[in-house]
Amino acid sequence: MSLRDALRRQARACASLGSPFMERLLTGLSEHWPKDSALAHACAAWDGEDLGPSGASLPLRIAAGLHAVVLRGDDPALAAVYPPNSVTDADLVEAVLNAIDTQADFLCEWIQSPPQTNEVRRSVALIPAAHWVAAHHPMPMMVSELGASAGLNLMWDRFAIATPDGRLGAEHSALVLSPDWAGPPPAAQAISVRDRRGVDLNPIDPHDADGALRLRAYLWPDQPERMRLTGAAIAVQDATVDRGDAIDWLADRLPQQPEGTLHLVYHTVAWQYFPPEAQTRGTALIEQAGASATPSTPVAWLKMEADGRSPGASLTLRLWPSDHHVTLARVDFHGRWITWTAPAAISAT
Repeated sequence: MSLRDALRRQARACASLGSPFMERLLTGLSEHWPKDSALAHACAAWDGEDLGPSGASLPLRIAAGLHAVVLRGDDPALAAVYPPNSVTDADLVEAVLNAIDTQADFLCEWIQSPPQTNEVRRSVALIPAAHWVAAHHPMPMMVSELGASAGLNLMWDRFAIATPDGRLGAEHSALVLSPDWAGPPPAAQAISVRDRRGVDLNPIDPHDADGALRLRAYLWPDQPERMRLTGAAIAVQDATVDRGDAIDWLADRLPQQPEGTLHLVYHTVAWQYFPPEAQTRGTALIEQAGASATPSTPVAWLKMEADGRSPGASLTLRLWPSDHHVTLARVDFHGRWITWTAPAAISAT
């Protein structure tokens, strides 16, 4: 896939996820790509690779770099064509191409790091799932997130979600998520997280200026609500995210489950990026822990991942003892909607 093809593909994806500005930006770049620029030469290092969303994601790296320039206040002319300002496509392209020239050093360095987001709205899957699990195992939780990024979604128990039947989640919540909800929501339960920890190959410290910039830059400029939610989540984030291989970390983490706790292991749109051998090993480790689970040490494996179906991602659960397999919902990849289909009770096996 050429870079221009990747830009067009990413433009369509952004449009489907509610960002007309990103669609215009990436389409403009695909039509007017400055092939002789320093940025173009830096992008050439990925020649022959998949440059799109399932590979290097160069379009998102470029777009986030440009957004970072705006957020840093380094280019007033570029900021003037970014939301909430309204300009023509021609003016947008002109300002972007100029920034690619004047901000070349920054942009060439920026794209060397892979995209890293922490979509807080994915907690629309975690909150109801945790309440559903707590209804079956009412005990304190130990939570472990694989691919945790900055750890914002490790704080899900301090958030709330608006459902047709009222709020679900923390009474005094740091933020309230408002997805388009379909289906009968689970009953609210008393939630107690005793221990929380995550792992990421390159964790972001959200309380560091550079870390916060990276998180915000990968949010799309015409979606200020995502910026607001991210800021609110950063304000309460106090969980540890370890740097390391997720599966090696999991091998050490699983045996640490205390008696009288439920261990909730989860990941949201992360498992697909693990190498196949890591997925196989990780599955075996969790299944081994599940086989040793007891009523006083249950294990839950929650997955919000693409499954080749549309729309959105599947939200599934494996729960031990007895290894119950439960389909809970389908969820938009950015948490804009959720269709909750979980049964009220676990079927007998």
